[in-house]
Amino acid sequence: MSLVGGIVVFIVVWWLVLFCVLPIGIVSQDEGKADFAPGTDPGAPLRPRMVSKALVTTAIAIVITAGIWAYMRYDPFDIAAWLHAA
Repeated sequence: MSLVGGIVVFIVVWWLVLFCVLPIGIVSQDEGKADFAPGTDPGAPLRPRMVSKALVTTAIAIVITAGIWAYMRYDPFDIAAWLHAA
């Protein structure tokens, strides 16, 4: 995998993981029974904690990208040999 390919894979994985991590631990204004400003959406989160979610997303994306790189580098399962043998 080239450097540019690795960066592209990391960015795609990062966004996929972010969308998986975003709903974790969310309490809406309506569920939290907090006083909120009139005109705001009652489904909006009380504390979105975006910085911590971005850090968790980055850590998970690094691990997944490293796994993809290792698979492509060392090819532990020779799928091409399986296809030619069949």
